[in-house]
Amino acid sequence: MDYSIVLINLPLAIVSILLLWKGSDWVVTSASNIAFSLGISDLVIGLTVVALGTSAPEFAVTISAAIAGKADISVSNVVGSNIFNLGFILGGTASVYAISTTPKLVYRDGFFLIFVTILLSFFLFGTDLFSPTPTTTGAMTRVEGSILVLLFLAYLSMLFIKKEDITDGIEHEKVSWKDGLLLILGLAAVVYGGHLLVNSSSNIAKAFGVSDWVIGVTIVAAGTSAPELATSIMALVKGRHGMAIGNLIGSDLFNLLGVLGLAAIIRHPLEVSPEARSSMYMLMGMVVLVVIFMRTNWKISRLQGFTLVVINLVRWIFDFMGKVD
Repeated sequence: MDYSIVLINLPLAIVSILLLWKGSDWVVTSASNIAFSLGISDLVIGLTVVALGTSAPEFAVTISAAIAGKADISVSNVVGSNIFNLGFILGGTASVYAISTTPKLVYRDGFFLIFVTILLSFFLFGTDLFSPTPTTTGAMTRVEGSILVLLFLAYLSMLFIKKEDITDGIEHEKVSWKDGLLLILGLAAVVYGGHLLVNSSSNIAKAFGVSDWVIGVTIVAAGTSAPELATSIMALVKGRHGMAIGNLIGSDLFNLLGVLGLAAIIRHPLEVSPEARSSMYMLMGMVVLVVIFMRTNWKISRLQGFTLVVINLVRWIFDFMGKVD
């Protein structure tokens, strides 16, 4: 192993994660203030503006990887981030503070997330997803990517037309010209941070002999999920359960529909290795389990949260330690 590659790229990876974290923080704060000043409800802000802001790192990394032709990192970052969001972030926060849910979050947003996850699985692998012996790589076409993007736009339109409100709203500062500036600077930091993270993590992966898929589904996914972690913890500390879980569900939907849909449009076809199948199994199982937990007594208990963390910790270690090129 060439340790010089690791010594050069590890600091770059750390800097990129810091840029992603701070840039997304600026995006979320400024975008929320701007949206609130336009009279958009707190629920819509949580499921859309805040979710889009915290998903900015996944967007930057996935699109950068797609343009660079690194499809495994492109897709694995989204899949890994969604697993990380539902397991470590949602599960971790619920293990400390039980998270209350609502019928609307379960039956509308939760069920839609289940449908989208299954749809993506079929787009990537088709009927081969359930065959006992995978023989081909997964791929998603430009048409399938366009379908995902259209579904995302339809979902956003429905939310903005409904404009439901919730009781656990967030506080907003009066909008000013600074919000516009922070929004631009935040987006710039996220885009550049995503570019750095793709390159540095890919180089580190090669130095250790780890595949692009594994490094994307673990390290890159964890790094790009940092904004969701910070936002959800802060929301729960302030008792705003709807914002915490709404941010995570909205982020996962944006990742699967908007981010991967656009990536497939840019890189046609968007191919992934056969090892992606097991991670898709994991994601589908996690989404269904989380929605079941959300429906149980209309809350995710501390025990259920701890269960999600343990499941994901075991899977994370298995992915990172058990699969190398």
